[in-house]
Amino acid sequence: MFRLSRGFRSLLIVPALMAAAVLPACGGGSGGGDTETIRIAVCGPMTGSAAAFGEMIKNAAKLKEKEINDAGGLSVRGKMMMVEAVIYDDKGDTTEATNVARRVASDDSITLVIGHFNSTCSLAAKEEYNEVGIVEFSPGSTNVAVCKNGPYTFRNLYSDDYQGQQIATYFAEIIGVKTVAVIFDNDDYGKGLMQSFSAKAKELGIDVVATVSYLRERTQDFKPLVQQAKDAGAEGIFMAGLYNEAALIVKAARQDLQLTIPLFGGDGVMSPTFIKNAGTSAEGVYVATPFLVHEESGGELVRAFVDAYSATYGKDPDTWAALTYDAMGMALDAVSKVGTDRSAVRDQLASAVDAASGYTGVTGITFFDEEGDCFSKPLFVTTVNDGVFTPAQQLSK
Repeated sequence: MFRLSRGFRSLLIVPALMAAAVLPACGGGSGGGDTETIRIAVCGPMTGSAAAFGEMIKNAAKLKEKEINDAGGLSVRGKMMMVEAVIYDDKGDTTEATNVARRVASDDSITLVIGHFNSTCSLAAKEEYNEVGIVEFSPGSTNVAVCKNGPYTFRNLYSDDYQGQQIATYFAEIIGVKTVAVIFDNDDYGKGLMQSFSAKAKELGIDVVATVSYLRERTQDFKPLVQQAKDAGAEGIFMAGLYNEAALIVKAARQDLQLTIPLFGGDGVMSPTFIKNAGTSAEGVYVATPFLVHEESGGELVRAFVDAYSATYGKDPDTWAALTYDAMGMALDAVSKVGTDRSAVRDQLASAVDAASGYTGVTGITFFDEEGDCFSKPLFVTTVNDGVFTPAQQLSK
């Protein structure tokens, strides 16, 4: 059954390379030798304040694992091998991410890493992975520094430079305001997004009248922060953080202070849990996302992905499930071509430098620049309408 919410369902164009996901991988090298199982670490916030993201990441990775194994395994140069997605919980915490990275990097049976999700965790873990030489492939980290000076670090979505610029442009061209306040999570993701947004806003003639920071999981009362934005004369508020805090911000704005000004969240707000937590205060809020598909733009491949996820987990997949599914697919496609040697896998991924050599998956075509950054994916804007993320007016390309 194909169950898309009204407006759009965050997903897909299932890999035209689905068959390629059931391809060949011969063992050898530091990534697992001649073992019968390809083990891929999947690292993310399985518990903690970002656990809703972690659940989607884990589910998508396990779905890809199941699809391949149910089809008989991954063929690697004539040898069929099973796939195992090994789940690690970094709790969205930098210290825990570093500890996870050390455990994973020192385990020779692990071929590569899908993760981390939080930018601060990817940055904390990056040194460990690059020192040992194992790929860290993030389906969620957008801080501009994530892939810099990290030859083994990749991601399959845009960076915050692009996201911040696009959101500022949306405020200027679509929403049409002259003054904006930024309320941001004081971590690598929130600060980076605030900085890129503010720089572009200034360029576009928007006055950033207040930048107010908070500490995720520590700040409890957001009314004083929103009050600062109101007192500064903000005609709109940009929220650079994750869904739990964004829900508290919009409730403070709508319920406590009766503000009717436009509210806009970065892609860290893109979770059904935001709507659940914010309730009716979420109505009309804009949210950026790296992935958006309309029901009418679907097809049999789209339906197959949504149906498979929904049938397995009893819910529809989101943006982060789609990106994780693609990261797993692209990684395994690389293994199918070169085996489980960590360096060989890294070089194979790095060889995807344009649309022709890239990986066609659920979220489009993924390829990288020389630093492992992905500039082939656009940003979409959604708005909450009747308790559902629906497409908003998009910027002209």
